[in-house]
Amino acid sequence: MQLTEHQLADYERDGFLVIENFVNRDTCETLKRRADELVAGFEVEGIASVFSTQEQTRTSDDYFLESGDKIRFFFEEDAFNSAGRLKQSKAQSINKIGHALHDLDPTFEQFSYAKELAELAASLGYRQPLLAQSMYIFKQPTIGGEVVCHQDATFLYTEPMSVTGLWFALEDATKENSCLRAIRGGHRGGLKKRFVRAATGGTTFITLDDSDWQEQESVCLEVKQGTLILLHGLLPHLSEANRSPQSRHAYTLHIIDGVCHYPAENWLQRGRQLPFRGFEAWN
Repeated sequence: MQLTEHQLADYERDGFLVIENFVNRDTCETLKRRADELVAGFEVEGIASVFSTQEQTRTSDDYFLESGDKIRFFFEEDAFNSAGRLKQSKAQSINKIGHALHDLDPTFEQFSYAKELAELAASLGYRQPLLAQSMYIFKQPTIGGEVVCHQDATFLYTEPMSVTGLWFALEDATKENSCLRAIRGGHRGGLKKRFVRAATGGTTFITLDDSDWQEQESVCLEVKQGTLILLHGLLPHLSEANRSPQSRHAYTLHIIDGVCHYPAENWLQRGRQLPFRGFEAWN
């Protein structure tokens, strides 16, 4: 999967690139079934880590902070009632699974380290592409949480900046079920924040630029199942809350370049037993 000169020019101009029919229907359904199996095997009792992008300082419990080299489950904000009990089934309450599916689950590993993705990374100019993070996002019907405008480099910062997001639509993504929105060309504005581990424990944001994004200029990226959306690490993007009766499943990968410096204060860290891997390590 080598990108053409025209595709690369579009990506450089817009900060994103939509590639239709990248994943076939059977593969999409296989990933969806495997995610369902993982959720079914997850024991809810004692674990109630909620994923939110609304807080300036996010959830910083150990369950979250230690998820860089594990498979862990995070609930929607609206999944619980005032008594702390799930309002609906576990399967309809999970926001996402993260952050090492690509290394710890055979089904997601086989997909994530496919030669087509290695070729894609090479065409983007990566010298030593490493898969740093994976997430399975459910965007649940009626309670799927809002993801506020952000840049991926805020969370996976390298020096120099090298992260690229790969967003795979496992179901149709529409305005109704809260498809991605992106500020076309916004990647040229520089990095606004870094999300890091605080010296006193937990996490915090470091503000580099406090100017506002022009979210009213964002465009809807409505796509069909099987589409891949490439996201530049500095591209401002978001998605609104899903209040529709239709879910919007997606699988995401984030690639960084191993020749770049990955700071120790980045929130996502891995133990020595599971370092970031490149495509050649699996193939």
